Amino acid sequence: MISIKNIFKKWNWEFKIGIFLTTLQTLCFFLLTSFFLFSACSSEKIDANRFKEGVFEIPAGNGYSKTVITRVDSLQIEEYEKIISISNDSVITEKRVKRIDTLYIKWKSNFFYSLKMKSPKKQLDKDAIYVQITKVTDSSYDFSAKIGFSKFATDGTIYKVK
Repeated sequence: MISIKNIFKKWNWEFKIGIFLTTLQTLCFFLLTSFFLFSACSSEKIDANRFKEGVFEIPAGNGYSKTVITRVDSLQIEEYEKIISISNDSVITEKRVKRIDTLYIKWKSNFFYSLKMKSPKKQLDKDAIYVQITKVTDSSYDFSAKIGFSKFATDGTIYKVK
């Protein structure tokens, strides 16, 4: 015979098992989520300090050869060849002009710095260049740069050589 007392005992027992299983599922979910989050994150702390001094390269780009950058203290020296097209009647030739620019570098944080030309030659050279480091690897970093408050912006990658 089924009594109300037995129904409540059985229901109470099933209720406790249900709570236990729900708690176990929740715990497993949090443990698995934590595992994936911690394994996805690098155990090595991201450190952009290694890019504050040394010798770096920017690969050749539109109108420029490879750029070699040397950073010492608050100075950045850039050496590159500017490629100039010269046209005479029907002949177009390219001329390479070696350039060396010296800039002051001021680090705002490990991932943001500004550059200012030491001896600006044009009005545009008087504006600061604001650089945001967007991605860091062992030997390089990606950046986004903007000149002053203009709309000119560019992205690129700088590789550490020494």
